Amino acid sequence: MKPVILSGPVLKERTTLRLGGQALAEVRLDDMHAFDGLPRVLERLGGTPAVLGRGSNILARDGELPLVIINPALKAEPEAWADPQAEDRVLVRVAAGVRLPVLLGRLAAQGLSGLEGLAGVPGTVGGAVAMNAGSYGNDMGSVLSSVEIFSAGTGMIRVPRSQCRCEYRHFSVPAAGGWFVVAAVTLQLRRSTATAVRDAMRSNALLKKKTQPVTEHSAGCVFKNPADGISAGRLLDQCGFRGRGKGGMAFSSLHANFLVNKAQGTSDDAMDLINDARHAVERATGHYLELEVKIWPWQ
Repeated sequence: MKPVILSGPVLKERTTLRLGGQALAEVRLDDMHAFDGLPRVLERLGGTPAVLGRGSNILARDGELPLVIINPALKAEPEAWADPQAEDRVLVRVAAGVRLPVLLGRLAAQGLSGLEGLAGVPGTVGGAVAMNAGSYGNDMGSVLSSVEIFSAGTGMIRVPRSQCRCEYRHFSVPAAGGWFVVAAVTLQLRRSTATAVRDAMRSNALLKKKTQPVTEHSAGCVFKNPADGISAGRLLDQCGFRGRGKGGMAFSSLHANFLVNKAQGTSDDAMDLINDARHAVERATGHYLELEVKIWPWQ
């Protein structure tokens, strides 16, 4: 199967923050064999490759963007088998395009534990790995056994967890030598019970609903926590940014570290708010807030 090429995707329609102009093209990969033709397609299209799943951690600029979107849309059913090296563990291989809530539902039904904290987190499995998504004590890196990636230099390879860099909201594969696409992952999970896993997921999802703007157009947390035990949201709150807005954009009144698109906001409004908040927090507290949200094109 060849890559599917879509002309001129509008990122406002492809990101959860509902911001972004028009990219050059989107290359959709629906099958593992489609990756073989990706380098030639990218060379022909030009532009900068940018991997996008469901767009839940992206703040895209408005206007014409020199980007070619790579969409690893593989959605094969997860496969599970007993870990031969650990009796209480199960290995689960998941395609990158599977939505994270769908995966969590499958894990709950099978009583597999390790990702309950990510209940309520949107996006795809590939995107969750690529940013090492985490919440309530769980993150993707902590359960990752191996990852299958494609890069122009390596082709399709399987990389064990020991050869990946999994840090706080960061994931990279040094062997890739540049940009890469997550095609599939294998997770190592603990055996539990369906009831225990469902109860934990339900509790975490309800807590998110109470404390985060999960029903609004948001890209998740804007900033990383600057240090252990120091919350970026609390620092923003102390500096008066909870609910502060500009144009159609605002920091959430429910959680100060979430930027939300209230009404046809623009990327300039969003960037102005981000820069104002960053400077205010650094002046008041000495903490420099590093971005968690990805700005496209990169700055």
